[in-house]
Amino acid sequence: MRPAGAPTAFVTGITGQDGGYLTERLLAEGVSVHGLVHGHDEQASALTRRCPAAVLHEGDLTDGDRIRALIAELEPDEVYNLGGISSVAFSWEQPVLTGQVSGLGAVAVLDACWQLQQRTGRPVRVLQASSAEIFGNPEQAPQNELTPLRPGTPYGAAKAYAHQMAAIFRSRGLAASAVILYNHESPRRPETFVTRKITAAAARIAAGRQDSLSLGSLDVRRDWGWAPDYVEAMVRAVRHSQADDYVIATGESHTVADFVAAAFDAAGVADWQSRVRVDPSFVRPADATEQRGDATKARTVLGWAPTRDFAAVVAAMVEADLSLL
Repeated sequence: MRPAGAPTAFVTGITGQDGGYLTERLLAEGVSVHGLVHGHDEQASALTRRCPAAVLHEGDLTDGDRIRALIAELEPDEVYNLGGISSVAFSWEQPVLTGQVSGLGAVAVLDACWQLQQRTGRPVRVLQASSAEIFGNPEQAPQNELTPLRPGTPYGAAKAYAHQMAAIFRSRGLAASAVILYNHESPRRPETFVTRKITAAAARIAAGRQDSLSLGSLDVRRDWGWAPDYVEAMVRAVRHSQADDYVIATGESHTVADFVAAAFDAAGVADWQSRVRVDPSFVRPADATEQRGDATKARTVLGWAPTRDFAAVVAAMVEADLSLL
């Protein structure tokens, strides 16, 4: 039985970018936060330093029995499933693992919440972090909640399965909402993500510690937002009276070249073209050319809106990387 008093939240992927911002937000409003971490997660200590009140539990999304036992023990009011394979490129290298973690792992969470709700008679509200990758390479832009699912990567396919299973559990009476998240960034992104790779390189080049930057295609277009804004959307979605699906995006798309130009400008480096080269080995197969979301439903129903535009997001990341130097 969970202790009486403050509401309880259970967060998978708690040590990631979104998990950290979400934990800080929930703790600030008095929620008791529990999170799922790998035993070898190097980010756990950093989260503990920032959020000492968060309680971490070792486990894995591929271990359905562990997930069910944890959720049954904690009896959370809110469950945020943010965990999973975070890299599209890695999903090509490990497609089976991607399906197990991001697809079947999400179903394990949903089923555990359904069983808890059936046992206690108390509603359990669930947030499934979906992705624009479920749309693959869509024929039209922007995309909304009615855009057909046509994933083009193992990552997208696993996310699409989890997204549809959230709707199936919702039809059974579980308050499971899915937020279809477009790219969202912050200084907490690791350099394995191209955005942080760009801003860190811009800062090092400005400081004379790096000469050039190698990237994949510069023509890929993405809808980039500010991570804390997207976490706010998660909380609004999971707490809305009616569980549903919501696209979370800015509605504007920019190329990778635009991101590079904005980062080098923020770092005070002129003529970025002479510093950047395209490396074919970084070009991913079946990479969608443009992803741009229509968040009209989230704006109308949830009252959500982004607080930072593209330039401000890039500038904040570059400023943080400059401060690290």
